[in-house]
Amino acid sequence: MALAHFTPLWSDEVVRVLLEGMVSDNGVRAQVAESWFRSAAAGVQADRVEAPITLPGDALRDHREAHPLARVFPLLDDVLGQAARDCDAIMAVSDAAGQLLWICGSPSLLRRAESVGFVEGSNWDERLAGTNAPGMALALDQSVKVIGVEHFRRSMQRWSCAATPIHDPTTQSLLGVLDITGGDDVVMPQTIAMVRAAARMAEAELAREVRSHGLRQQPRAGSMSVVLESLGRANSLMTIDDGRGKLATIRLSPRHSEILLLLASTARGLSGDELAVLLYEEDSSASTLRAELNRLRNLLGEELLASRPYRLVAELTADWLAVEANLAAGAVVAAMRAYRGPLLPASTAPGVVRLRESIEASLRRAVLDSREPDLMSTWTRSAWGADDYDMWKGQLNTLAASSPLRPLAAGQLARLDRELGHGGAVPGRVLRT
Repeated sequence: MALAHFTPLWSDEVVRVLLEGMVSDNGVRAQVAESWFRSAAAGVQADRVEAPITLPGDALRDHREAHPLARVFPLLDDVLGQAARDCDAIMAVSDAAGQLLWICGSPSLLRRAESVGFVEGSNWDERLAGTNAPGMALALDQSVKVIGVEHFRRSMQRWSCAATPIHDPTTQSLLGVLDITGGDDVVMPQTIAMVRAAARMAEAELAREVRSHGLRQQPRAGSMSVVLESLGRANSLMTIDDGRGKLATIRLSPRHSEILLLLASTARGLSGDELAVLLYEEDSSASTLRAELNRLRNLLGEELLASRPYRLVAELTADWLAVEANLAAGAVVAAMRAYRGPLLPASTAPGVVRLRESIEASLRRAVLDSREPDLMSTWTRSAWGADDYDMWKGQLNTLAASSPLRPLAAGQLARLDRELGHGGAVPGRVLRT
């Protein structure tokens, strides 16, 4: 596959500067190439042998004992760990920060793994250890495989690995990653399916414990909870838990997506007049809004959508609210990880447009102020940030002199200068394609 097929904004020449010496041909999966960019932007050295230790000694023991996955590690060890030992492979379980909490496998392979730092307490976040399956699974929140030379660090290119995320069954937050590492056999479809099945078994066991023993705080009996996903989507995805363990997922229409987003963003609720101002670009009759709300109430039920004022009667979680909360806490990395794209990007509802622009501007400012090249690189690789002149400039100014990403940033700045028709961009201007 030609490099241009997965990097339409960058020339083959620029991309090869980055990839030179890492692989022997151009057969690179887009997913892997993106991970290399993240690794290079974070300053990972391809010649570095070991991953860093971020949980030494007692800190590892205490963190491991307190972690939710401690309750299901015996199950994982029984289901997948024993198979790893029998097949001359290694099973590893990490937390959501990429820190390896448990490792098991054949003694001889464990000794080999020590030579590259694949040990308990080491951190395999891409920004610290380069491209690898646990790190990619965390970055993408999906199952991945990394085969031999696809690893960013050369010391790992004798290994292959497959990993899948494990989520909290109540909140859907990322708890960690389940990984199997070894030779090329570990990325066979059967092995990958087994890793996924083991992770789903762990999630099912955690859910069973919640129902049976009340180990986690749950909504009041009979109360409902709602999860709304609207970032990077034309239509919101709504998941409803009725409080008795029954889930329903609804893909909302564009108008219903806008209404629920506006209600979710205003805890006190909205009157009909307030909602109409936020929803319609031009004056619209009250009957039009009432008709939309009646259709929405028929879809969701009266127990979930209340009136006078209009509001959601449920415990609410939303992806854009998570971005806002992380920004308020100064957790820019977590905010970027949660940001899947602009909020309902196709919507022209005034209230949605205002909220979308506010979130994007706040996140952009936080990324610029962080002066972290990997965060800036993540922004400029996105569809919404590809023409952000200030971000490319900030990235170039913070990259190390030896970084392979410098030619890419310089090339993109030159392109934007040409497109603007003069030798520099208007400060702060973000071009849109």
